[in-house]
Amino acid sequence: MSTARFSLSEDTLKQIAADSLAHAKRLGATAADAEVNDGFGQSVTVRAREVETIEYTRDKSLGVSVYLGQQRGHASTSDFSPKAILDTVEAALSIARYTAADDCAGLPDPARHPSTQALSELDLDLYHPWDVSVDTAIDLARRCESAALEHDPRIANSEGANLYTQQWHFVLANSNGFIGAYPTSRYSLSCSVIGEHGDDMQRDDWYTAARREDELESPEAVGRRAATRAVQRLDARKLDTVNAPVLFEATLAGSLISHFVGAVSGGSLYRKSSFLLDSLGQTVFAPGVQLREAPHVARGLASSPFDDEGVATSAREVVRDGVVQGYFLGSYSARKLGMQSTGNAGGNHNLTLDSGALDFAGLLKKMGRGLVVTELLGHGINGVTGDYSRGAAGFWVEDGEIAYPVHEITIAGNLKTMFRGIVEIGSDVLHRGSKTCGSILLDDMTIAGN
Repeated sequence: MSTARFSLSEDTLKQIAADSLAHAKRLGATAADAEVNDGFGQSVTVRAREVETIEYTRDKSLGVSVYLGQQRGHASTSDFSPKAILDTVEAALSIARYTAADDCAGLPDPARHPSTQALSELDLDLYHPWDVSVDTAIDLARRCESAALEHDPRIANSEGANLYTQQWHFVLANSNGFIGAYPTSRYSLSCSVIGEHGDDMQRDDWYTAARREDELESPEAVGRRAATRAVQRLDARKLDTVNAPVLFEATLAGSLISHFVGAVSGGSLYRKSSFLLDSLGQTVFAPGVQLREAPHVARGLASSPFDDEGVATSAREVVRDGVVQGYFLGSYSARKLGMQSTGNAGGNHNLTLDSGALDFAGLLKKMGRGLVVTELLGHGINGVTGDYSRGAAGFWVEDGEIAYPVHEITIAGNLKTMFRGIVEIGSDVLHRGSKTCGSILLDDMTIAGN
């Protein structure tokens, strides 16, 4: 696999990490870790069929954490000269000397690192170089936007189409002997347009993301989907306040899982700022809900052989039959809680909510009458109580069919009740990021309108 377009080779990154650790040891650090990154990217935006922006980035960084016993200091630099590397280590040590000791600070347990053999045998297929020229990127973005503008005469304007590419590689090493490295790539294509009918104007968008460019949806498909969504929202109405079932479209359903992850992550738990304290082994979701973490999916957008500390990742059940089986912990939060790291320093890895048999149309039939949410506004979530209140827009459903679009409403409930009120999870699964699920149907929420 060619990595020739990177500024620095993997061997060079490893040497920079090794030099950093050697400096730290020589200057008196009891432990240290270093992360070295190198990458580049390109972003091209077309608006009204004209090129609006072309951006090209090439970045590199070194971050060093050192420990003096249980005092920690961290410093970073984008200068890889020998003097800058030494200066960065010295800066981290200076910070550590003035930092209070923390009995939970320190490197991960060495036994939790993956072995060199395990790393060599685990090919997650995360890097697919794409030498896309500026002209080709412009053409793809133009095709995407043109498909949207030409899809329906009610598409009156465009907020643009964007092609984004990023390729990078990194090395993570520490003084316990761990060293891990791999390259990755990520590409996305998006489009946002505005529909108009009479005095009403509505915007919507669509995007696709993948590790390989040939796994992206076609430019025309992205553009048409954005246009269709914008047009469907025209002539939206307001609602009277009512309690009814709510269907979170797949584009938004992952946000519900994000709220759960935040509530059972180490920082929220040891600070006691979570509505799901002591939830391990407790029923939190409806009985049929299964949530799994799969960090070793080939080309997964959140796949990784180890977390941000170098702790080995592994597949696990997070929720089984509605019961919480595990938290999301890094080494520090695990020590705070008297537990073991789950390999989640830096976040979750490919969370998948098991789907049912019903597609989106089937979910509408099952709901019968209620609200489909396609847009959420604001951030009205209380992480301590679980209270949930957000502005929303979407569609009102009657007799299992979409009746008309709605806007300027608020949906409200409590996440504990919402999780237990999951009726069905759709088969209309989207693969866009670290959380994968279909649309989620909830039995009841308060919908505030007029």
